[in-house]
Amino acid sequence: MVDLTDRTALVTGASRGIGRAIALGLADAGAAVAVNYVQRADAADEVCDLITEAGGRAIAVQADVTDADAVGEMVKRTADELGGLDILVNNAGILSDAFLAMLKPESWREVLDVSLTGAFLCTKAAVRQMMRGKWGRIVNISSDAGLMGDVMRAHYSAAKAGMLGLTRAAARELAGQGITVNAVAPGIIETDLIADMDDKRAEAMRERIPLDRFGTPEEVAPLVVWLCSDAAGYITGQTICVDGGLHM
Repeated sequence: MVDLTDRTALVTGASRGIGRAIALGLADAGAAVAVNYVQRADAADEVCDLITEAGGRAIAVQADVTDADAVGEMVKRTADELGGLDILVNNAGILSDAFLAMLKPESWREVLDVSLTGAFLCTKAAVRQMMRGKWGRIVNISSDAGLMGDVMRAHYSAAKAGMLGLTRAAARELAGQGITVNAVAPGIIETDLIADMDDKRAEAMRERIPLDRFGTPEEVAPLVVWLCSDAAGYITGQTICVDGGLHM
């Protein structure tokens, strides 16, 4: 069992999918949780309601992770209302499909801004809070696409690969402050991001997975929660896949 009592966590993109499952998992382990969202206020409020109904503490915090000022205000509000900031999960990301030759520069920038620049801005703001207590946990939600590449997703693959470099650099730099930084790379997970995938493509992707199925957000969240605990205190700079054996 993981005990995160008296810890405070911020999860970006936590109103749905993997972020939602992580927020609920952290709360179940005892952490107070700031549930970040951009547009889905109702979904974020629902996550907070589930946490508070179970006896936990949570707040919904609207912020665009690509906006440095908004990120700074989000971190400040989390610390002020929940009592500090010990855990950051950089989960916010977007996905779109386009062949490389047809990929628009604005789509490239948008995907990199949310996943990679957003992770940088949130990490930069959060570590200032963590350094005060000489303890912190940062988990970046990357993807197998960042390790293997993915057809029609050069921008997404590049952003997720960039998160792995950020993870290792931050892990080296922050280790002396008692802050660990790790990455989790999910494979194909049943979320809204793949909800519109056609059956033929879904079957082709499933055939590549040794366990012969897609994963669920609830199969990603426990690893993230554990990496945020004292038990994972000697693990930093690592990338762990949750993908049914897709990348091995």
